[in-house]
Amino acid sequence: MAEHTSSSITIEAAPADVMGVIADFDRYPEWTGEVKEAEVLATDSRGRAEQVRLVLDAGAIKDDHTLAYTWTGDNEVSWTLVKSQMLRALDGSYLLTPAGSGTEVTYRLTVDVKIPMLGMIKRKAEKVIIDRALAGLKKRVESVPGA
Repeated sequence: MAEHTSSSITIEAAPADVMGVIADFDRYPEWTGEVKEAEVLATDSRGRAEQVRLVLDAGAIKDDHTLAYTWTGDNEVSWTLVKSQMLRALDGSYLLTPAGSGTEVTYRLTVDVKIPMLGMIKRKAEKVIIDRALAGLKKRVESVPGA
């Protein structure tokens, strides 16, 4: 990922519990805010999502897109854009690292839209998406027993 935005947060839960919430796409509309619909289109031999259709409303960015997911072990997932109405690229990843009694979650994201937009505005949009996603993930994992 060339120009990307990255941020981390510590969540008071085991990596497996955090990844369980990340991998549960059907529940994204309950906690992400921006994702209005999520539909798993294909899964791998372990039942993990390989392609997911998401309807997104993130203020300036409203889109219906499909992402392809790659799972690396049990503590990392990355995605890349398959198709979109508004986006040229949407590449990202979650990396989970044990941190004391919790998990450090690092989220990397690169967004490129089809309409002309200044680089600094794109980075700002990425930062807002990342910060909201990490805050929502932390709240979801820490407040829902067995989420």
